[in-house]
Amino acid sequence: MPLKLYQDKKNQIDHVIAIAAGKGGVGKSTITVNLALALKEKGFRVGILDADVYGPSIRKMLPPDLMPTKRGEKLTPALCLGVKVMSMAYFRNQTDSIAVRAPIANGLIHQFIQNVDWGDLDFLLIDFPPGTGDVQLTLAQKAQLNAAIIVTTPQEVALMDVRKAMHLFEQVHIPCLGIVENMSYYWNEKNNEKIFLFGREGGKLLAREKGVPFLGEIPLDPLVGQCLDQGVSIFARTDGEKAQQRFMQFANEIQTHLEALKIPQKEAVSHFDICWQEIPT
Repeated sequence: MPLKLYQDKKNQIDHVIAIAAGKGGVGKSTITVNLALALKEKGFRVGILDADVYGPSIRKMLPPDLMPTKRGEKLTPALCLGVKVMSMAYFRNQTDSIAVRAPIANGLIHQFIQNVDWGDLDFLLIDFPPGTGDVQLTLAQKAQLNAAIIVTTPQEVALMDVRKAMHLFEQVHIPCLGIVENMSYYWNEKNNEKIFLFGREGGKLLAREKGVPFLGEIPLDPLVGQCLDQGVSIFARTDGEKAQQRFMQFANEIQTHLEALKIPQKEAVSHFDICWQEIPT
């Protein structure tokens, strides 16, 4: 029997989007959080599912104003700077590791799919863990994804793993909304020039290779890192105009390419039916 992403009959999620890379350290969570905040600034209702069971970091970046609650068998997400968030980080001490085998991690993801009541959302962003194993397969096959955003850095060593993540989504017929290149360069204000620390235009070249949209470059910005460490929205900073513009443009690109994909809107029904998508042998 297929799993169901829980929804009350009066509620609806319009777009469920994976943020993935296949590789750790490329900034998936940074992209997820700031995209969510940009979409919220545009007036959308946004949620984040932090699917990294072993190393969740969203709670640090988005400290909760309201913690998750439980009503019967259903969980209500935390509320963080106006964004709904669910993460394994709410169910253990932030400094503790979680050492569980894949079947248990998979079971936790099943519960997040089945038992979280998101209410009405325009966007649910799923922050994928690194790799292409059991948890990633469960999410790709059962979380009723509309599309995937692929995050990379410019260097070839990152692109190797990103290609594997893209192949995973190709196998389960999830369309790629596009590629965003994080840590593209550092802007040297003293010399008024870009410094390419990790290579150049790797994300753009991969997008061309795969025939998918290139969603833009996100440079290294110390202010963005400071905001995430402090749990503050970049959009609350008076000195964050450049970063704000970049992420608002990124959000605009997402909207444009979603329309291009012509993803049909879901009718308001009691549940989302998750169809099992078999990987070809």
